[in-house]
Amino acid sequence: MDVTSTLNFDTSPSHDRYDAVVVGSGPNGLAAAITIAREGRSVLVIESAHSIGGGMRSAKLTLPGFIHDVCSSIHALAVVSPFFLQCSLAEEGLCWDYPEAPVAHPLGGNVAAIGERSLDKAVSRLGVDGQPYRKLFAPLVAHADQLFAQLLSPLGLPRHPLLMARFGLPAVRSAHGLAKSCFTTDLAQGLFAGHAAHSVMPLENRLTAAVGMMLAITAHAGGWPVARGGSQSIADAMARHLIKLGGEIIVGNTVSKLTDIPQAKAVVFDTAPQAVSRIAGDALPSGYRSTLERYRFGPGAFKIDWALAAPIPWEAPECARASTVHVGGTLDEIAASERAPWQNVHAEKPFVLVAQPSLFDATRAPPEKHTAWGYCHVPHGSTVDMTDRIEAQVERFAPGFRERILQRYTIAPKDFENYNANYIGGDITGGVLDFRQLFTRPAVRLVPYSTPAKNIFICSASTPPGGGVHGMCGYHAARAVLRTALRD
Repeated sequence: MDVTSTLNFDTSPSHDRYDAVVVGSGPNGLAAAITIAREGRSVLVIESAHSIGGGMRSAKLTLPGFIHDVCSSIHALAVVSPFFLQCSLAEEGLCWDYPEAPVAHPLGGNVAAIGERSLDKAVSRLGVDGQPYRKLFAPLVAHADQLFAQLLSPLGLPRHPLLMARFGLPAVRSAHGLAKSCFTTDLAQGLFAGHAAHSVMPLENRLTAAVGMMLAITAHAGGWPVARGGSQSIADAMARHLIKLGGEIIVGNTVSKLTDIPQAKAVVFDTAPQAVSRIAGDALPSGYRSTLERYRFGPGAFKIDWALAAPIPWEAPECARASTVHVGGTLDEIAASERAPWQNVHAEKPFVLVAQPSLFDATRAPPEKHTAWGYCHVPHGSTVDMTDRIEAQVERFAPGFRERILQRYTIAPKDFENYNANYIGGDITGGVLDFRQLFTRPAVRLVPYSTPAKNIFICSASTPPGGGVHGMCGYHAARAVLRTALRD
């Protein structure tokens, strides 16, 4: 893949010893390095690929002049993340472009639920479900900063127990159950189901409501922006910030064993748990290594990037106001789609997450042209080509869509794993988010980022709070490093 990063880095370290070495340059690896470097400590980031970014990379996947985000594209969590809020990345060239509406959910014809950024406007659009929607979300949106400081942290005593209870009591339910009990219309039920489907879990499972609620809150509290120039610009801005703090980054340097890493007081892995076990070897107890190796990954993703002659022709034209469009129909249709990959079935009508960044960021495509992508969830490690099914779903709500495709680029689960070794089986979320792995990822420990080896830590999305471009796994892991391995 031709990655669009504007930065160049060395391929070998400049020193033999550092306070901390971070393996992996995804959002959490860079966040960990920045947090440690802020304390005046020497930090080296080692990346095996020839460009930084992990899930924040952009590339020229189709035609000249079209920039596509390989993984993350819509950054709902970044703009509410306590880590990103304390970074001055605008000074490093990062610019957010906000859509008029964060999300749209077409239901056929010219009917679509619109997740407006304004809570009042969203309520007004939901008819009889407007007031139940307000009752559920208004108190949480009003205190979103306090809420996300807690939700994007490891399990612990809440600083705001009443606020957390207001969130937690409905959040522990299944998304399907909460939607059915709170809302009566397909509009509101479908809108919530689309949010909850980001959990990559059957919507009948408990805790899926938590994901739906979090994303609904972010829509009103922060918006769902795109990064101007592509998600790579987030990684580049973080790298510039780290270098200003005295940190170093090297690329094209694969770590296969601990002796591949310069001497350091602490090593922080932004990798899958299985990679930590393999690289650390006997430096970790065999029982803990077995736990890491048993860590569970869920369904994969099949993604298509499109170069388009014109915007997607949504039958409900207001869908063009949104950066994200959830394509899947009603709550029950989405639930069936999200249940399928857990049963090793490929949905005939998959729930498709569609992003259309070029509507809000003109740098993504040549004049009058556009980019978009869509992906669906498939069984772990699937080899089935979902192109026709994905495009049929988009065509269902946007007749004439296929006629606007100039070129497509597909990424199957194995392609995702080859692109980023953390995406095992095509799982782009860092592992299953259920009761067994939500707070105990990747193992049951008082400090989930630590390991039995005092100088080895984990900061990937396989630690709390999980997947997404928010940097909080890295931030919390770095705080653990500073409290223990670097406390002298």
